[in-house]
Amino acid sequence: MSLFVHRIGPACTIQDQGRVGYLDQGLSRSGAADLRALHEGAVLLGQSPQLAALEMAGMGGELEATQPLGIALTGAPMQASIDGAPVVWNASHQMEAGQRLVIGAVTRGTYGYLHVSGGVASKPFLGSRSAHLTAKIGRAVQAGDTLPANSGPPIRGMRLTPDDRFSGGVLRVIASFQTPLFDQETLDRFAQTEFRRGSRANRMGMQLDSEGEGFAAQGQLNILSEVITPGDIQMTGTGNPFILLPECQTTGGYPRIATVLPCDLPRAAQTPAGGKIRFEFVSMDEAAILQSAYKAELVRLAARVEPLVRDPHDIPDLLSYQLIGGMISATD
Repeated sequence: MSLFVHRIGPACTIQDQGRVGYLDQGLSRSGAADLRALHEGAVLLGQSPQLAALEMAGMGGELEATQPLGIALTGAPMQASIDGAPVVWNASHQMEAGQRLVIGAVTRGTYGYLHVSGGVASKPFLGSRSAHLTAKIGRAVQAGDTLPANSGPPIRGMRLTPDDRFSGGVLRVIASFQTPLFDQETLDRFAQTEFRRGSRANRMGMQLDSEGEGFAAQGQLNILSEVITPGDIQMTGTGNPFILLPECQTTGGYPRIATVLPCDLPRAAQTPAGGKIRFEFVSMDEAAILQSAYKAELVRLAARVEPLVRDPHDIPDLLSYQLIGGMISATD
């Protein structure tokens, strides 16, 4: 089974949960910018969240099923149709051989995901199928490519209501090794500032803009390069914060004022250009509780999936639905 790519956006790549264990060799994790979307696609198709999917940054494309296969659409909502008929986002659908899926631009957020039943079966490298363009591992998907898919059973259309993580909001952060280099006045101002996601953003990181002066650390010109990870917030020489994302470098010398919790990184990555962001410092104990709650929520996603088309016999509260919105007279 496979999907043939007739046309595709300029920044679409195959991503799974990334490769770990190579920081000491200068290779960051990569993987999906919105890992939660992988879990959502997995429960919609009844498969593992470790499987690879097509990540689409801002724009999708047109793909044709070469054989019957199930698909799911998650992440940032995008306009989508199969053979011209609109299809629901955050849902799974069955495609027959020869049918064409057209995915347009995002309506909210940044990264949309196309999952296939059985997962995209591209060639793995170092234990992952994730492209890592800055490390020249893999490449962007192009027109004329074929996305191979592992075999999977026919699927029943299902849907899932996602959380609202596509317009910015509050990001919880913890202090990093270099947070003490910023005086308390600067830290307080950082936590009180409303930032906007700037135009400079990719899978390496995203710049934030704000009113007023920038943010600087004491003696920041003498800071030695240290290990950095996705979620770290670096302050550049201009005082603009950059939130580092999956393809970030593995070491850096810019001072880091804080680190975004992993459970909030999907919200950070999905913030659209101009979206507003604020930061909230939490303790390490609070961060551990929040992260545990997030993992438990991912496990419970399967319980929230429901049929895309519901049978009235299966709706216990049918009378609560306003099936008739009003009446008119045929004789008036």
